[in-house]
Amino acid sequence: MEEDEVTIREQNFHSQVREYIICFLLFAVLYIVSYCIITRYKRKSDDHEDEDAVVNRISMYLCTFTLAVSGGAVLLLPFSIISNEILLSLPKNYYIQWLNGSLIHGLWNLVSLFSNLCLFVLMPFAYFFLESEGFAGSKKGIKARVLETFVMLFLLGLLILGIVWVASALIDNDAASMESLYADLWEFYLPYLYSCISLMGGLLLLMCTPVGLSRMFTVMGQLLVKPTILEDLDEQMYCIQLQEEALQHKLNGSASNSYLRPNSQHLYKELDNIRTQRTKLERKKKASAWEKNLLYPIVMLILLAGTAISVFLVALNILYLLVDETALPKGSADPDIGNASLSTFGVVQAVVEIILMIYLMVSSVVGFYSLRIFKGLTPRKDDTTMTTIIGCCVSILVLSSALPVMSRTLGITRFDLLGDFGRFNWLGNFYIVLSYNLLFAVVTTLCLVRKFTSAVREELLKALEGLQSPV
Repeated sequence: MEEDEVTIREQNFHSQVREYIICFLLFAVLYIVSYCIITRYKRKSDDHEDEDAVVNRISMYLCTFTLAVSGGAVLLLPFSIISNEILLSLPKNYYIQWLNGSLIHGLWNLVSLFSNLCLFVLMPFAYFFLESEGFAGSKKGIKARVLETFVMLFLLGLLILGIVWVASALIDNDAASMESLYADLWEFYLPYLYSCISLMGGLLLLMCTPVGLSRMFTVMGQLLVKPTILEDLDEQMYCIQLQEEALQHKLNGSASNSYLRPNSQHLYKELDNIRTQRTKLERKKKASAWEKNLLYPIVMLILLAGTAISVFLVALNILYLLVDETALPKGSADPDIGNASLSTFGVVQAVVEIILMIYLMVSSVVGFYSLRIFKGLTPRKDDTTMTTIIGCCVSILVLSSALPVMSRTLGITRFDLLGDFGRFNWLGNFYIVLSYNLLFAVVTTLCLVRKFTSAVREELLKALEGLQSPV
């Protein structure tokens, strides 16, 4: 009997060690990728090892950690869905026994924990540490800046807890809720606060994703070579070269003539635009026939199909919500990984769901930077300040943390939310979930209609202006 207990303890120990190693390896890969992304956009600073350089380096490491956590949040649902399908297809395979429900549930809990840590501790610390200079009268240095940062974090924590306390007291004014206000911090305040943050992230996704879905067509059109029908590229290249030579001649004349120097800045801008057009024409000319005539239509059809399928699934989920209340997104404390497929068409539907979730995340990021209010956070290669990087990392963390909740709320997948992701209070509210689905379907449809009818509307406006103008 004792030998059996020892064997069970050894198996549990080895399984826990294996899970820790797998989680560490997955996070290490995400951290390396995040570090490469941030160093690509981060402004190149001097090589001097001064105080500001050390502060920037520490802030960059914290931003890298946050971006890695964001990547883990994006991959949670896809990894869980594909793991479930693999275990169903190969239930007795020895080499995939490590892929179990305990590992999946542990990953969800770790991502939830690290998301809270980054959102409430690491990113505020990075920002305050970057902006700190030490208290007046104290000796300057890293220690003084760290002390000021911790004091600011303490005051910020008191402010946030006070706001949450007042908000919860105003919303739930009954006796039981008032008693819960004095409960443990970890049992009430932080879950309530993170539930509010998740709702804000869901609303941000609701605002960014439809814009991004319509914006994706423009972005891919800029990245790909459009079909050249009835276009003479040689003639266009010749005209562009003549315009470039004429502008260059004017600039040479303005350099020698002081009366023309004030207009030189405008001429330089025109020259940059001409060179950009010439680069695009050269790319069109070098592109192969397959890239010109097939790749662009195929990509546009894929984007259109992905958007149409997303809207169709949301409309289907609205019908489910109206017919059956069990269609509400719910959390699962005991995940049944590998017992049953949550997809009607098996592996094919699971792959489609994963592609749609990744497509929605990319579209939300594109839509986020397309909105006028967030354009100031757009990163630039080798010229992005650490403050902007911190803002980008916080925004992407909020979007990625809300992605699993949004995917389940919209009915993109039927996989139940695990860990703390399924404990949000608003997920059980029928009216909030139904309104969320209706708004997504309506706003996405309106954005697509506006996108595809903009050219027609512009031509009609031009025709009307031509009719109104006197002959």
